[in-house]
Amino acid sequence: MRSHLLNDTTAEQYRRSVTEGVERVAAKLATTRRPFTGVTVDDLAPVIERIDLDRPLHDTTAVLDELEDVYLRDAIYFHHPRYLAHLNCPVVIPAVLGEAILSAVNSSLDTWDQSAGGTLIERKLIDWTAARIGLGENADGVFTSGGSQSNLQALLLAREEAKTSDLGKLRIFASEVSHFSVKKSAKLLGLGQDAVVSIPVDHEKRLQTVALAHELERCAKDGLVPMAVVATAGTTDFGSIDPLPEIAELCEQYGTWMHVDAAYGCGLLTSLRRRALLDGIERADSVTVDYHKSFFQPVSSSALLVKDATTLRHATYHAEYLNPRRMVQERIPNQVDKSLQTTRRFDALKLWVTLRVMGADGIGQLFDEVCDLAREGWTLLAADPRYDVVVEPTLSTLVFRYIPATVTDPAEIDRANLYARKALFASGEAIVAGTKVNGRHYLKFTLLNPETKASDIAAVLDLIAGHAEQYLGDSLDRAS
Repeated sequence: MRSHLLNDTTAEQYRRSVTEGVERVAAKLATTRRPFTGVTVDDLAPVIERIDLDRPLHDTTAVLDELEDVYLRDAIYFHHPRYLAHLNCPVVIPAVLGEAILSAVNSSLDTWDQSAGGTLIERKLIDWTAARIGLGENADGVFTSGGSQSNLQALLLAREEAKTSDLGKLRIFASEVSHFSVKKSAKLLGLGQDAVVSIPVDHEKRLQTVALAHELERCAKDGLVPMAVVATAGTTDFGSIDPLPEIAELCEQYGTWMHVDAAYGCGLLTSLRRRALLDGIERADSVTVDYHKSFFQPVSSSALLVKDATTLRHATYHAEYLNPRRMVQERIPNQVDKSLQTTRRFDALKLWVTLRVMGADGIGQLFDEVCDLAREGWTLLAADPRYDVVVEPTLSTLVFRYIPATVTDPAEIDRANLYARKALFASGEAIVAGTKVNGRHYLKFTLLNPETKASDIAAVLDLIAGHAEQYLGDSLDRAS
């Protein structure tokens, strides 16, 4: 079995095996004509269930043949121009190259003696991102597994900086369309059910600062502690960006930690034309960025940035076997001193290779293209009497609802939209997401593929209408 270990004696076997796998994936990418096959759980589960993991195939080609049946054939392919659902991006080739390298070398980014150059590369990228945000010379940060972990760590730091032992008094303020990880983080941090105060949004789905000011004032009057305000730069459903300068003013007034969840909107840091949409982010105490959303990186690649590097001490623990306290005096850079994770992948390498090949402008150009596409999509939806579109896009998200000409019952319209989404997914022709707006079911395009064209959007809108009309026709037939 030693023949399977990657080392100097198996380098050629490694080359052959990985090349064979890459060729399989390349063939799938070249021949995939729809984002999904439409396979059902009932169809696929028995195929996987029949595989006996205690009886290996002992042959790479055989394993890849099997993988075709259990994964590659029925995978959801985000690179397809009619994958329009969630915040999943097609990935750039330099990042995939970085992924292949980091997986083979397998550095762990917790301590210097496990990563060396990897540690310095990650730190350089943190400094680069912090500079793009404008956090100042004392900024720092660390790569994380994703936006949820970044938000959790940011709120951990905010909790500790609030300097109170009475957790029941702490309050977090976030808009009603902020990411669910804010409430989840509050629970994980031991705060009460009412710790997160939901702030209403305006017609553009941006946090209402007048309402925030009212809640902060009430918090102070009630003897509570305003622990943090979470501003969102790119909400999951609408791509809306909260008014960051006004929120920063209120945070300064009430001595409250300002966290900006820019997991989606961080692509604006490289935008050639839209960077001003993030004005005010430089005043944040902490910022979440997800490179695996709008920087076109493979999952996972995220980071938490902080304005004051010393606040990261709240995540620091020293273990004699790993990062003893004496290493700080010896100026040995251990990233575990800043991280909630111990063992951690060298995900920063993907972004490093991307920047060295494409440059930041190359990333920004791609993100600007999908934002432009969203504007085209909104124009199509606004002119189409079959659809109600909720809000003009700030980034690359469109939320809309099929409205039949002859049906007025909101519940029946809900069912038609739900059916259309499900039927479209089952067909494999396209994939769209769904959400609720004011209690009603809506559909959602999340546009992160520069290869998607307005003609793709128009075609998918026709497919949705066709499925919805079929449902409503069948419903009338059943009722008659």
